[in-house]
Amino acid sequence: MTFDRLSRTPAFRLGLPLLICACFPLLVHTSWILNLGVLTIMYAALGSSWNLLGGFTGYISLGHAAFFGFGAYSLALLGGPDRAALAGYGPFLLVPLIAVAAAVMAAPIGWVVLRARHVAFAIVTITFLFMAQALAFNLTGVTHGSAGLTAAVAPFAPDGYEAPFYFAMLVILAVAVTLFEVTRRAPLGLALTAVREDEDKARGVGVPTTAIKVMMYCVSVSLTAAAGAVWAYYISFILPQYAVDPLLMVGTVLMVFLGGKGTLWGPTIGALVIAPVQEYLAYSVGASQFYLVGYAALFLAVILLLPRGILPTVGEWLRRRRGTRREPWPAEAASPQTPTPDGTPV
Repeated sequence: MTFDRLSRTPAFRLGLPLLICACFPLLVHTSWILNLGVLTIMYAALGSSWNLLGGFTGYISLGHAAFFGFGAYSLALLGGPDRAALAGYGPFLLVPLIAVAAAVMAAPIGWVVLRARHVAFAIVTITFLFMAQALAFNLTGVTHGSAGLTAAVAPFAPDGYEAPFYFAMLVILAVAVTLFEVTRRAPLGLALTAVREDEDKARGVGVPTTAIKVMMYCVSVSLTAAAGAVWAYYISFILPQYAVDPLLMVGTVLMVFLGGKGTLWGPTIGALVIAPVQEYLAYSVGASQFYLVGYAALFLAVILLLPRGILPTVGEWLRRRRGTRREPWPAEAASPQTPTPDGTPV
């Protein structure tokens, strides 16, 4: 098998990038760099989870951060500091259960919000996000409101403390990209693409549009909730303004659009570009909120310069280069040869 054919196989497309990511905590041992790696992989997982809905169907959800907060608070309540039996790696076992609970809770919500389309859908979902944030602040009996909620404190050694959380986030990323690739190659992917291109025509030819939209919504937000649960265990203390944060949603969507919406590794590429810069700006100028200006400027640059994202733009450029090398220039093929005085062509 040639390398070109091997590079197109699902095992290669999925396995090699994940293997490279898995090597990172084994080669890097500086704490602050590992912390940056955890946050970057978290955003990659969030972007890839969002991409399961937005990339296939074109529905731009701005409310996924509500389920991120659901996962965070669920982990803190189920595996809090008073749960001695869940010490160490125990809270990680709760993550799949929290993801399933988020999917079940999302089914009726998705059935309602997915009746809206395009801009209306985005407005409905961001309204849902602000409702969830208000509940996180005001349900003090459950979330402790602005006082914050303490989650379990991980008993890992300071040297390599970040590694378990990095690999947990990497597992969520692996599940998200695997589901994306399997869906893309299955008839379900074709049905979801038909919804994105023309939902009315897709329904007319027999595609169960409502069912598949709700299903992908549930899968997407369940992985988002799983990432929120791992994040809560990582930081051990939850505040509503960070657990249910609109900026988390803005950053996630920006990373997806920068890398390439609807592509396998586009969200991860976007996270690798933006997440480190975001953390640097948050630490250096976060008190003045000046980094939000950078968010706005980057969003504008992506829309104007890279509307399709990095991966689609680079892929199209490479295809053009290959086509140029294989085919002659049209001007050369069409230009007549100039004859010499004796009648022979030059």
